[in-house]
Amino acid sequence: QVQLVESGGGLVQAGGSLRLSCSAFGRTIRTYIMGWFRQAPGKEREFVARVSRSGGYTTYADSEKGRFVISRDNAKNTLYLQMNSLKPDDTAVYYCAASSSLWDSPHPKYDYWGQGTQVTVSP
Repeated sequence: QVQLVESGGGLVQAGGSLRLSCSAFGRTIRTYIMGWFRQAPGKEREFVARVSRSGGYTTYADSEKGRFVISRDNAKNTLYLQMNSLKPDDTAVYYCAASSSLWDSPHPKYDYWGQGTQVTVSP
């Protein structure tokens, strides 16, 4: 079992930045692909970004490319999401998740999820 705990959310003005963290407990995250997802009110949860087990490869949703940076520190068992140039449309609950699927799996399954952290971007 892996317990994931997100932190770093909050209220920020448009154009501002936030850094989310996801701390893992119970097992090392070294063997997992780690990802960030978000869910806005009234919308389905959507993919934001993911990072490979080593941290050497990343994938982003198109709307986040160039603004968000995902990274991980396996020694600290922690995942990060640096969010810059935030927009009101980025307002959502952000979740981190761990996947044991292969990197090139067409439909990766995320096995563990955190409880989420709220990000609110004001105009």
